[in-house]
Amino acid sequence: MRIDGTDFVDTDLRPSPAPAPRPTPGGSGPAGRAPTREELDSQLTATQQELTRLREAQEQLERAKAAVEEMRRRRSEFHTGREEMLQGLIRGVGLLEQAEHNLRRDAQQMSRTLEGLRSALTQVQTLNEQTWTDTSWETELSRGLATIENARMEYSQARLAWPILDGKAPAAAADPGAPAAAPNLAGMGMGQLARLGLAFNWPILVLGIGIIALAVVLAVKR
Repeated sequence: MRIDGTDFVDTDLRPSPAPAPRPTPGGSGPAGRAPTREELDSQLTATQQELTRLREAQEQLERAKAAVEEMRRRRSEFHTGREEMLQGLIRGVGLLEQAEHNLRRDAQQMSRTLEGLRSALTQVQTLNEQTWTDTSWETELSRGLATIENARMEYSQARLAWPILDGKAPAAAADPGAPAAAPNLAGMGMGQLARLGLAFNWPILVLGIGIIALAVVLAVKR
């Protein structure tokens, strides 16, 4: 039997193998050796490149953030402007529609007043005392007075409705939807009050004048 020299050596007393050397922080040089200048320059270059890349990424993110903020501001401006214009346009359309309605109503009233004045003018222009005879002049006179009184009532009503006939400009209404103000009776003189009363009671007066004229004619014929 062949005997090896290792048979008499206790394996538990054998020294453990030496640990492997750890890399240096630089990762380039062997363990226990300081990094060279070239290795430091290489690390510095790599660090600067990484820093540059991070700065460019930050600038891109800042530009993206600014773009998102601008879009958000424009979107808010869109909603705010839309609401403001909707409110303004709705109010403007309503006010102008009411003003247009009032103007149409006033135009219709003015047209009726103008038609009445033209009719009264035609009737007054047709009065001609040169055509009266001895037998009809009293009847024609009563008829003429009634025609003149009707024309006066028509003109008085027109003056009350349209101040422009007295040389006064119509007052601008502050609110198109507000009703027309009633005439101030306290500030009117006796003549104006009398004309106002005649304007409302002229049909009765005309009827009374016609009855009186008819009575006069019948009395004369007797």
